[in-house]
Amino acid sequence: MKNFILFVAFILAYTTLKAQSGSGKPTTSADSLLNSIAGDNSKEYAAVFESSRLILSQSSETVKKNNLNFLVLHRFGDLAGSVGGGKTFFGLDNIGDVYIGFEYGLTNNLTVGLGRSALPVGGGLADLELKYAVLHQTNDNSTPVALTLIGEVGLRPYSTFSAFSDRFSYFAQAIVARKFSPVFSFQIAPSVVQNNLPMPDVAGNEELFLSLSATASLKISKLMSVVVDYAHPFSSFRNANGFSDPLGFGIQTVTGGHVFTINITNARAVSEINYLSNTTSDYFRGQYRLGFTISRTFDFNHKEKYQPKR
Repeated sequence: MKNFILFVAFILAYTTLKAQSGSGKPTTSADSLLNSIAGDNSKEYAAVFESSRLILSQSSETVKKNNLNFLVLHRFGDLAGSVGGGKTFFGLDNIGDVYIGFEYGLTNNLTVGLGRSALPVGGGLADLELKYAVLHQTNDNSTPVALTLIGEVGLRPYSTFSAFSDRFSYFAQAIVARKFSPVFSFQIAPSVVQNNLPMPDVAGNEELFLSLSATASLKISKLMSVVVDYAHPFSSFRNANGFSDPLGFGIQTVTGGHVFTINITNARAVSEINYLSNTTSDYFRGQYRLGFTISRTFDFNHKEKYQPKR
């Protein structure tokens, strides 16, 4: 079933791309979208990825100055397993998580982000983040890698907590990325998660733990890529209690001003804080789900002057 869905997604994405690009060349709106990634239209800097978001992870890319990136990320219910299959229309009748967010480029290197995920566990999560590109990979390889830092604070606005401070969680990450060729990009990202109240709140769970993520992207056409995204939390509690490492596979395509990714992942949550803290779904038990990411960038750098009618 998973292979069938990926095949159908591939055909739909390819058909959409061909309809919008005509002769096979990217449209003006697609060019504008790619240029909204900091450094993409520069002769000096290389854009390692085509979007600031991948499947699980954020990429090393920041949003260009005075650009606003609107994000919608969705996870459905289990495709298979005890709560999936035909009785839930292979998970499409259920919602795992929904994230709506905005990213704004304060400078070409500094992005501020605001978002809200609706995962029922813990009362959802509202997050505020800063993302800073310390280094850009250069086309002449004088700087062979990109380095980006992320700092994020999350607030759980609902549910019951004994103290207000227990509602807060924190996430910090360093992303090291490289575009090895015109078709292959890779990044690795160590991170730290701090939950003021352990998630899940059970005896023995750590409030603070480290994790390591890795993401690879392989172009299969000029505007379409296959993406694999993986994360491993370093946690003795999770190792001993049947938690799973988040893993996702997807197809990403640029279609007329949008970046669209359709994916399969065992992670129910969208936010890094949530999926690193609390992924228990297992591919071998059929606990994987369909998801998608839609990214749409608006450029506020060029304002059309008003011309009075004559």
